[in-house]
Amino acid sequence: MGKKLPTTPRSRVRQALRQLWLRSRERAACLKAHKHCCARCGVKASVAKGKEVKLQVHHKNGIGNWEAVIDSIFEQILCAPELQIPLCLACHLEEHEKEKHEPQQHV
Repeated sequence: MGKKLPTTPRSRVRQALRQLWLRSRERAACLKAHKHCCARCGVKASVAKGKEVKLQVHHKNGIGNWEAVIDSIFEQILCAPELQIPLCLACHLEEHEKEKHEPQQHV
């Protein structure tokens, strides 16, 4: 059996972001606004056997730099264990209250 990596693989983060997008309300709203039809040729999405048509949603302004997004997730959310601490719910809420009243310190 393979050895576990010390950090979450970037591919797993990419996959999670893709799943988030595929299930997002924003994507669903776009498809609904266009009546589940291609905005360019008008073909309608279909799951009928032999006539399957899948629609994708294109970002008109592009998505930007995926690697920078993933870097930010690792920096802000999936940071090193030394930068994390386990707290009960009450202490966690207290910690956030304390942070609200303290000036931000930039490293």
